[in-house]
Amino acid sequence: MSLRSFLFVPADSDAKLAKIDTTPADAFILDLEDSVAMGRKDFARGVLADFFVDRSRSDRKSQLWVRINALNSDHVLKDLAAVIPLRPDGLMLPKAASPICVQQLTHYLEILETEHEIEVGQTQILPLVTETPEAVLRLAEYARFKSQRVYGLSWGAEDLSAAVGASTNKNATGELDFTYQMARSQTLFAASAMGVNAVDTLLADFKDDRALLASSRASRSAGFTGRLAIHPAQVSVINEAYLPTQSEVQLAREIVATFEANPDLGTVGIGGKMYDMPHLTQARKTIATYEAFASL
Repeated sequence: MSLRSFLFVPADSDAKLAKIDTTPADAFILDLEDSVAMGRKDFARGVLADFFVDRSRSDRKSQLWVRINALNSDHVLKDLAAVIPLRPDGLMLPKAASPICVQQLTHYLEILETEHEIEVGQTQILPLVTETPEAVLRLAEYARFKSQRVYGLSWGAEDLSAAVGASTNKNATGELDFTYQMARSQTLFAASAMGVNAVDTLLADFKDDRALLASSRASRSAGFTGRLAIHPAQVSVINEAYLPTQSEVQLAREIVATFEANPDLGTVGIGGKMYDMPHLTQARKTIATYEAFASL
């Protein structure tokens, strides 16, 4: 199932963690990385341990993910040792330079899941794959990388612009500059080549609902299945934008029904337009996404 909204929550804030139960995000990313000061990493791990009490995987309304620190940091092994026994649904891996980083994290997870009698492979991974220039240049490697753990790929422009020494990642009109649009497109292609979800980056202005809705609808049309959020107010807008519309669902059901009624045909005509097998695949995804979330 594709998740529409991933809301970042600082792992060291009891007040913000307390709002999770009243926020309709499909998944929460409890952050041990950028939103936690270096001197509070140990404290944040302790807060997370308390937070996960009475939140078993089977009882959660939303998925609980944790963004660990980068693999080359001094904190990552402490993060993993503290977090995996809590049985999160997944981990966000920042600054993933290549699929090799994902493979390294996979090895760590196999050891820790085995040690704590957790089903091996249960913990998913969502790498952030554009935070360094090297990572962008190596995105094509994901096309040849297969892993049952990888939920999807996500991207961001802030760390990348800092890494290349840019004064801004926006152009004169306020849109993302071509450099970062390219990284976004490459992330989408890499995720598609892997057969996993593409999760779009956040919109920093959490007060502009109209811009978020328009941007998220365009994102879904482009092929992204969900989006990161930095404020609870963004969640409902994102959820709406990534849910197929009634007209889309109606057409999808008609496509599926027509193909099922004509199993020997590779192409069918509906309403003056021709539809083939890729359209059938997309129609089934549209119906599955709608049925998974429409009643929530």
